[in-house]
Amino acid sequence: MNLQSLIFTSPRTIQIQESPIPTLLPHHVLVQTIRSAISAGTEMLIYRGEAPQELNADDTIASLNGSLAFPLKYGYCAVGKIIACGREIDPVWQDRIVFSFNPHETHFAASIHDLIPLPPDLDPDDAVFLPNMETAVNFLHDGAPVVGERVIVLGQGIIGLLTTSLLSHIPLESLITLDRYPLRRELSLKCGATLSLDADECDTTKHGDADLTYELTGAPTALNQAIELTGFSGRVVIGSWYGTKTAQLSLGGRFHRSRIKLISSQVSTLSPELTSRWTKARRFETVLKMLKQIRPSRFITHRFKLSDAAKAYQLLDQRPEETMQVVFDYDSV
Repeated sequence: MNLQSLIFTSPRTIQIQESPIPTLLPHHVLVQTIRSAISAGTEMLIYRGEAPQELNADDTIASLNGSLAFPLKYGYCAVGKIIACGREIDPVWQDRIVFSFNPHETHFAASIHDLIPLPPDLDPDDAVFLPNMETAVNFLHDGAPVVGERVIVLGQGIIGLLTTSLLSHIPLESLITLDRYPLRRELSLKCGATLSLDADECDTTKHGDADLTYELTGAPTALNQAIELTGFSGRVVIGSWYGTKTAQLSLGGRFHRSRIKLISSQVSTLSPELTSRWTKARRFETVLKMLKQIRPSRFITHRFKLSDAAKAYQLLDQRPEETMQVVFDYDSV
């Protein structure tokens, strides 16, 4: 039995490569993948060749410790079942369902310290959203929304929808979302937005008094719009990663006199203001609770076999208005 791995070989080109299943080290387990999810943000930057190839993928994750240069095995939303344990591993781990920040592949070996055991009542379809939910939780930590505030979220992709879902549980004065695609605006309203507008038609003079604005579109041009929508002394949380794309900001007008704060937010670290009380383990506990509460599996619009991965990425690249979450189903369920 061989394992199959998805490899990004060059812009808009992927391959499925076979290799022997690795010999299991005494302190590792072998995981058979059940489900993995495509990150429509980071992975599409890689797919299009827009990720900085000299940058490390993620120094905090063992399976992503290389650079973003081609050829590249990538992905970080995998749910699987432990099918074998090294001799130093407690047999209680056998057959456990776990989450891993692991690339798209049918099997992988890992240390149990790099796995997150999942509650028995958490569906794998919900569990694959764990990284995106962690990102959304991190956005709320960094933005620190206050009861009664006016909040705007630009971008209603998966992370935008999850952020909106979390924000909707806070008694805000208003929660307005922006997106170009009708499908996403419709889902945004179902997630608790008080109003969802076409990003290309939003009147910034009418709605430009937000206390807190999130820029989650992935488009550098949206950052100027986020600033225009933010009121005096407001905060703009920049959750988008632009890759090699640059943002040309208009900072000579209202921004200069408005004391607007631009906040960089990235999930690999915790906000320094929280580290005296929060750890990544505590954040994961919160994320698992939110996954059970929000049940984001309803956002899955397309399923593919790993062998059809090229079609999945072409769909996301060419017809994003039709998609929300795209997942790979494996034969290990």
